[in-house]
Amino acid sequence: MRFTEIGQQLRAYRLESGLRAEEIAARLGVSRAALYRYEKGEVIKLDTIKRLAELLKISPLSLLGIGVEYYNRPIGYFERIRQIEETADQILQLSGPLCYLTTSEAYDSALAEAFDEAADQGGPERVAMRSMAEQVMGILAARKRMYVMRRPTIIAMISLPAVQRLIEVGIVNGGHASERVRRICRDVAMSEVENIANLMEAEPMGLQFGLLTGAPPTSAFKILRARDRVSLAINPFRTDSHPGVHTGVAMITGADEAIAAHQRVAEAGWREAIKGPAGAARLRQLLNVVSPVS
Repeated sequence: MRFTEIGQQLRAYRLESGLRAEEIAARLGVSRAALYRYEKGEVIKLDTIKRLAELLKISPLSLLGIGVEYYNRPIGYFERIRQIEETADQILQLSGPLCYLTTSEAYDSALAEAFDEAADQGGPERVAMRSMAEQVMGILAARKRMYVMRRPTIIAMISLPAVQRLIEVGIVNGGHASERVRRICRDVAMSEVENIANLMEAEPMGLQFGLLTGAPPTSAFKILRARDRVSLAINPFRTDSHPGVHTGVAMITGADEAIAAHQRVAEAGWREAIKGPAGAARLRQLLNVVSPVS
């Protein structure tokens, strides 16, 4: 058994469960420090794995990294993606209007501000919403730090209709956001699109963008390739949605058939995508035409 990988899965599923580390440790009959050691890859008995799986309401095979992983909370999914990105050499993604790893610090700041405001309106759930948002923002920040340090190759296909919508409403589509936060989110959206245009024009080594002009993809996915494995991640969670909102079920698998099917979709999309300076010009044209919704 690969105990480091078991520990990574344990951490992701613990965050997914919403249970605190001390709660799980108490029910398991171990110290919180012992639980953290398991998450860092300490040897763990099969009986303990079975008991943990029962507590987390998952199959023991999921903790062993066998089969398909499912996450119905953004926090568990984002943590698992962070772990996989630590060893990924190439990331191929087909998603909405942005590639999160290449966004600016201003994007994260605006996202955190929108989450804070949403938590303030959360009533009795305010503290829990704020705590979950802080955890998710920490995971997202760790993903960016890892990207800057390792620089895996990224091929990102983004949807032109989704970009248009992003410019119109901003990076957070929240109907209850204040006018101040909506304005910040619209300004950041426009600067992020301009940043993508600059990257498409410069065509830096190891980073490629393609614009998909047809209908927005029905699902967002990424294929992450490392030296010894390939993972497919299908994600219904929008980065700009508050992490307390459950919007579907994310899935991660290493199944060859699933990876091959999505690879074919990605390759077909890439052939049709607008790339390089032509893509940059299309984005700037959109920026000049589309007016933010007031």
